[in-house]
Amino acid sequence: MDLKEKIIIESLKLFSMKGFLSTSIQDILEASGTSKGGFYNHFQSKEELFYQVLREAQKIWRERNLRGVNEAPGAVDKLRRLLANYRDRYLKDSENFPGGCLFVTLSVELDDQLPHLAREINKGFEGFRAMLNRWLEKGKKEGSIREDVNTAAAADLIFNGMLGTSVTYGTQKSPSGLEQSIAALMDYLEGLAPWS
Repeated sequence: MDLKEKIIIESLKLFSMKGFLSTSIQDILEASGTSKGGFYNHFQSKEELFYQVLREAQKIWRERNLRGVNEAPGAVDKLRRLLANYRDRYLKDSENFPGGCLFVTLSVELDDQLPHLAREINKGFEGFRAMLNRWLEKGKKEGSIREDVNTAAAADLIFNGMLGTSVTYGTQKSPSGLEQSIAALMDYLEGLAPWS
C-alpha cells in the first residue's frame, strides 16, 4: 500500500470513529505515519481527502453488501442477500469502520456544518434507495411481490430500517439486536409476497 492509500484508509477509520470535523490533520498524520509534506504531496486539503475517503468507503460498501447479489435468482432473493450481507459483512466490519457506518456518521455531522459535503453522501443514499425500488419493481413483474405494494414506500421503509439498524448496532454493539433488526426487515419483505 502506498502512502496515498494509507492516508485514505487511516482517514476512513478516523472519520468513522471521530467524524470529519473532529479529525485533525495531525490525527491523520499520526495514524498514517507521515509528515505534513507527505500529506500535502497527495491532497491539497482535508476536503479533497474527504472525497477520496468517500469513494473508498463506497467501494467497500459495494464489495461488502453486493457480494453474491447478481447470482441471486430473483429480486426478493437479491434483497434477502443484501440484508444478510449488510448484517454479516458490512455492519460487523470493525476493521474498516471501527466507529460504525461512515455514511451515517458523516451525514448527521455534516448536514448543518458542511452541507455541500453532506449532499455528496446523500447522493449515495438516493442511489441506494433507487436501487431498492428497482428491485422491488422487478419483484412485482416476477410475481414475487404483490401488485398492490407501493414500491417507493417499501424501498423507503427498507432503507430507513437499514439506517436505523446501523445506528442501533453502532451504539449498542449487540449481535442479538442486530439479528433482530435484520430479521424484522426480512419478515417485512416476506409480507410483500402475494397472498396464497
